[in-house]
Amino acid sequence: MASPPGGSLRTVAPSPGGPPSTVHPPARTRAASGWRSRLHRLDRQASPYAYVAPFFLLFAAFGVFPLIYTAWVSLHDWNLLSSDNPFIGLDNYKALFADGYFWNAAFNTLSIGVLSAVPQLLLALVLAHLLNRPLRAQTLFRITLLLPNVTSVVAVVVIFSQLFGRDFGLINLVLDGLGFGRINWQAGVATSHVAIAVMIMWRWTGYNALIYLAAMQAVPKEIYEAATLDGASSLKQLWGITLPMIRPTVIFTVIVTTIGSMQIIAEPLLFGAQVSNGAAATGGTDRQFQTLALYLYEKGFRSFEFGYASAAAWMMFLLVVVVVAFNYLVVRRMRGGLDA
Repeated sequence: MASPPGGSLRTVAPSPGGPPSTVHPPARTRAASGWRSRLHRLDRQASPYAYVAPFFLLFAAFGVFPLIYTAWVSLHDWNLLSSDNPFIGLDNYKALFADGYFWNAAFNTLSIGVLSAVPQLLLALVLAHLLNRPLRAQTLFRITLLLPNVTSVVAVVVIFSQLFGRDFGLINLVLDGLGFGRINWQAGVATSHVAIAVMIMWRWTGYNALIYLAAMQAVPKEIYEAATLDGASSLKQLWGITLPMIRPTVIFTVIVTTIGSMQIIAEPLLFGAQVSNGAAATGGTDRQFQTLALYLYEKGFRSFEFGYASAAAWMMFLLVVVVVAFNYLVVRRMRGGLDA
């Protein structure tokens, strides 16, 4: 008889007139089989952790460690122009709470974020709904939506700064022709926020529209066909079918857009550079569009006050968490309204 695998017992043919006999495998074979079994179990248990270990190592090196080190630096009077960095505790945070420029930057960040995020997501939803229908050249339309996102932010800001120019800007020429007069878009608080919000919307609306479109493609077509037979309009289908079916995607885009809106730096930095080099870091001559990220840049890389800038970075992080949590709760309440 053939020997079974694994070094188990085997039964041999009996001798004439005698009972069957059992032959035990050698001890070396049993030991090798046991080692193979233990190695196999170890491989099955440890391999998943080995596969994901590179991510956690990179996250610890470039995510966790910078956060901890920034918190440590924020407790010191840390200046790159000085070799002495004494420990001062929470003094940087106390000074930050009393700094009017910090709260001005926080207000500007929230204002620009709301003006850019809300219309951006609503317009992206409408565009995705329109593209989620049989159209000619669908691929061309989808590629066109993504083109603003891959355009250099420098080129975007330069072009829009020309469009919003006070003397020769196209938008002011149109407004002047309609009798509204010219607007100095970079001088006012509200006007500069609107101009920067338009730049952000132009860059990211198509990107979010493609995300919504991908989610809409997963909605069964039979539901829309049944709604059409029941006489539901396109708007009712969007509100009653599409939105409830893509709620996880809506929550994702709201959270990601909120985080991005709280970290705006390139657009106001380059928009201010069109006024003067000094207005680039301060967000205008009167800080009318200086955001939190721009304020952090000014303190850390213009004044070299790394301790103070680290405290501002941690406050910015906490504000982002609070705003994201608030938006998440708002979206959840909207989910309840959609279900009703």
